[in-house]
Parts: sequence; structure tokens; C-alpha cells
Amino acid sequence: MTDLGDFNDFVGDEDDDVTAESESASERESEAEPRDQSDDSEGGTTDTGHDSDGGEEGSTRADVAAEATADDSVSFEQYDADPVGTEQGIGALSVSQGLRVSEDRDRTTLRAFVTAGNREHVRLGKYLIVPYPGDELLFCRIVGLEYAQEFQADDATEIHARRAMRRSAEEFAERDYKFVAELDPIAVLFSDRGDLKRRMVDRVPKPGATVGEADDATQIKTGLKIPEEGVFLGHLSVGGEKVRTAAQPPTIDYRLKDDYTDGDPLVFRHTLVAGGTGSGKTHGSKNILRQYLSPERTYEMDDGREVQTAVVQFDPQDEYAQMHDDNPDMDADTAQRYEREGIAYGGHDDTVALVPKMAGSSYPGSNHRAEKLEFTIPFSMARDLPWLVAGSNLNDNQYPALLELLNRFFRNYGDQGTYDEFLTFLDDPALKEELHESGRVHEATFDAVKRRVRGVPSGVFDQNARPITDLDHELVRPGGLTVVPTYHLPSSRAKELFVLAVSSLLIDDKLSNDPDSERIKETPLVLGMDEAHNFLTDADTVQAQKVIQKFTEAAKQGRKERLGLFLITQDPQDIADPVFKQVNTKVVLNLGDEDAIKSVNIPPNLEDKVPYMEKGQMVVYSPDNSEPVELTGLSTCVTRHGD
Repeated sequence: MTDLGDFNDFVGDEDDDVTAESESASERESEAEPRDQSDDSEGGTTDTGHDSDGGEEGSTRADVAAEATADDSVSFEQYDADPVGTEQGIGALSVSQGLRVSEDRDRTTLRAFVTAGNREHVRLGKYLIVPYPGDELLFCRIVGLEYAQEFQADDATEIHARRAMRRSAEEFAERDYKFVAELDPIAVLFSDRGDLKRRMVDRVPKPGATVGEADDATQIKTGLKIPEEGVFLGHLSVGGEKVRTAAQPPTIDYRLKDDYTDGDPLVFRHTLVAGGTGSGKTHGSKNILRQYLSPERTYEMDDGREVQTAVVQFDPQDEYAQMHDDNPDMDADTAQRYEREGIAYGGHDDTVALVPKMAGSSYPGSNHRAEKLEFTIPFSMARDLPWLVAGSNLNDNQYPALLELLNRFFRNYGDQGTYDEFLTFLDDPALKEELHESGRVHEATFDAVKRRVRGVPSGVFDQNARPITDLDHELVRPGGLTVVPTYHLPSSRAKELFVLAVSSLLIDDKLSNDPDSERIKETPLVLGMDEAHNFLTDADTVQAQKVIQKFTEAAKQGRKERLGLFLITQDPQDIADPVFKQVNTKVVLNLGDEDAIKSVNIPPNLEDKVPYMEKGQMVVYSPDNSEPVELTGLSTCVTRHGD
């Protein structure tokens, strides 16, 4: 039979040590603070910090000491609780609840114990590095933070609560609790012939491995798959604070892939900027669009030519023509910092405000110094774009009737026929009778189409200005910015007509094998549309379906034709789904509407941050560019912005 003498001696020593530890703790507490007489009167008990059942979980530090000295044959290395100058990182991996990586992330268990001195600096979303044996690293981020009891105790008591209420927050005893960070493994970093690369997480780190904050720009960019070169969007951040490194500059620039190394540039796979009023949506959009206008931003066309990008921006609030001017608020230090980081800044000289001319309205254009050039929509465009003259909803019967009437009109009048002449043409009773008797257009349908055509805002077509169809070289210029302001137009219907007429002209020539304008066809183009929800909303009308069909086709063929849509909106949920699905890069600023947040379809951990983001903070979800990240935009606009 086994001799239990030593074991009995160990148990006896343990009880003595526990009692001594408890008494010592009580004495220290009595010395630290005056005894509260009400504590004794409430329950007649003293809170010792031990489990009432005396079980294993009720042990204290004394248990460890007793166990270490119970058997001379067992020795334990003793660690200094506060080793000076020896700590590296923020803590170490814990196996208390398992240590597991899995292809199914829900089954992954990766937790780190954070030492007391580091706990105040740890935040959700921070990026961390865990070394493997050898030279590989696990790159991960914090997705959960938790305090847990170091020793089993009942802290839900009157005595405990009153003592806590007498102490200040600074007196919190960090060492009495475990602080644990839950980690999400993102990638394994490894060296390949001197280059740092990433792969999926395929190995588990060792228990007790040191966990450190990622502070190397190359490691962070590699771990998040952020390109080294490309279009600047902002600086990597966590919780609104920029991620900083020991390098110069200390911030980490986030760039959008803009070459053909691994596919097409993402500009031609389309961008959505979504943000509510006051979120910095226009400020941020100007900063991004300005990058596309830098001289080195060229793209290869089918014939091998390298051509600068042209940007055409529809502007409902008369703000984007300001990009012609320098920002008077930019100081020399800020300009130098942008220069060092390769950020294009300064007013863009090649900026033209292409102003819609409408009877009864005028465009002041007093808040910028860009060149102003008026244009009109010739009625001849209705031959290919019949929905331009559908003043209000047309159904499936009325749309073919409109086509029949337009075809007859242009056969008689040619491309020089005007809108006023078309109205006169529809007033001919003989035409109505002929079409009715031939069975081509029922007389009731004829009258319905006539009413809708007359519903078009007056003064839109055929004004005293150059037709937009003759301005292709002014509209699209390699390296040039063309702004189409609509702020001065008197009605939403008039704005819609001008925006859709010009954008359809651009899209048709871009997608056509026999374009009317070779300039448009052969120039890389970014087509920007602010308040895109007003023009690309899904609806049951025929004209809305035709517009959505056109933009969907443009989005699908954009990569091949060097056409990128840049959609800006505060109501992303209103953009037609066929167009929305083609957008690869989503830049999401503060949105207060729950439906709007849900519609952008970003990862849940970032979705929850959106309502709390300050002006200029953003989430970027671009699966073909990087992991989903949080950014902070430039606080100083690269061009003039505002009054």
C-alpha cells in the first residue's frame, strides 16, 4: 500500500499556509483602510476572497507555494513578478481554454494573457504578432477582451461593493484578475528569398509564446495584404487612432491596387463611397479622385498606348469644381508630408465646369476659378435614348408606342428635329387616326404618351449652347477633370435628364464597337456620380429599367473598356442591386441608418463600428485588394474644399 505520510503532511501544510495567507491579507487590508463598522452589522461575515465550499477553485497563491515545497524531489523555477527591463510584448498565449486553429474560424481558440502593465493600451481591433519556432510569425488581431477572476471569490456582496465604492478607479488591483484577449488569426508571415509573404493560417503556435503588438509596416501590410503601391485612400487605424510604427513616416498608408500584375486595376472594378451628412464623404471623395489625376496615373489601352485617366464628375452641390484650386488651409509642413508619402495634392489646373444650359436658370460658379463652358442636350439624342422624353412613368405598352412615334418623327425631320417640333408633330390628329386604324398605336395609348412627353421640363432641350454631342474632346481629356454641376437646375427631373444624358453618352461610346467619339473610346475614364441613389434607383418603370440595364452593362464591361464607376451616396440601400453587385471597393463612412449600414454588406466586426465613426473615419471593404480594414482619411483636403 502506498505510504500517504508525505501527502498528509502536504495537506496540513497547505491548510496552515492558506490560513496564514488569509490572515495576512486581512491585516494588510486593515492597515490600508479604516474598518467600516457597517460591514460587520450587515451580515456578520468577513469577505476572505475564497470559495465557500473550500474546493480546488478556492485556492490562493499560498496553494502554489505549499505545493512547490511539499516534495523536495520537485522543483519549480521562480519568476520575478516584475522583472525590470526583460518583458517583451504585451503577454503570452494561454492554453487555459485550449489553443486551436481551424479552417472553421468558429472552432478556433486563440487567447492571450495580457500582463497588468499593458492592459490599459490594449484595444479591440489591434494587430498582434505571435512568433512560431523558427522565423515564421502569426499575424492576428484582437476580437475580444475579458477580465476573469484570478482566484475564485464572491464579489457580489454588500461588503465587496461598499469597499469598491470607497476606492478610486486607480486603486483597482490588476494582479487580482486575469485579462485575456481573444485573437483572430489572419495569416502566417514567412520569408521567401528575402521577401516577406503571407499564407493562410495552417499551424498552431506554441503555448506560452510571446504576444506582441505589430509595429513593423512591412509585416502589417503583408499580413493585411495591402499593396505597397497604388491609389492612396487613407491611413490604417484602429478605433479611430492611426496605427503607428517605428518607421518614418510612422503611419501606414492604405493603397488601392492600380496595376495589371494580379488582374485589372481596381478603379475599373468600381468604387462606392457611402456616408451620411457631415461624415466627410465629399472631402474624402475629392482626396481620392485627385489621386487619379496625377500625371503618373496611366493605363494601358488595347493598342499598347499608356494614357492618363480622365475624370467626369457629376456635382449636385457645386463642390467638385473647387478641385481646380489649391487649398488655402494647407500649410508647408502638411504639403511636405503629403509629398513624402507620395500623395497627389494641390489644385488641378486642367479642370472644366461643363455647365448644363436650361431656360430660366443660370449658373453662378462663384466659388471656384475653373473654366466654365455651357452645353445643351440636342433632341436628336432621344433617337437612341427614348426615355429622355418620357416625362413620367411609362408602362410596357406605352414604351413601344413612344419608339414608334420617335422613329416616324426622325424619318421626317432628320437629326435636326427639335423638341418643340416633336410636340407639334404629336398634335397632328391625322397621325393619331392613322396609327390607331393601322393597329400600331391605340388612340388611348397615343394620348398617354403625348401627356408624358409634354411632362418633360421645359427648356431642357435645344438651348442656345453647344450640343454635348459636339463636346467630346472637352468632356473627356486625358489627365483632365470635367465637372457637370446641377445645383442651379430648378427641378430633380431636370437634373436627372442632364446627368443621365451625359453619362449615357459616355457609356454608349465606351461600350460600342463603332463609337461616335474615338476620344471617349480610347481614354481611360472614371465616371463619378454624387447622390447616385437619385439616378440609379431600382424602379418598376420602363425608363428606370433601361437606365439600370445600361449602367449594369457598363459595370460588367468596365474592366475591359477602361471605365470605372465612382458612386457617392448617403443612401446605398437605394442603388439598384444589379449595379451594386458589380462594385468591388466599398468605402463606408459614418452612416446612422440601420438599413443603409446593412446594405453595404461589410463584415460584422466593422459594421458595428460604422455608427460611431467620427468625421473622416472609414471602413474599406475591397476583397480583391486587402483584408477589411479601418482607415482615417486626410484631415486636410488635398484641394480646396468648402467656402
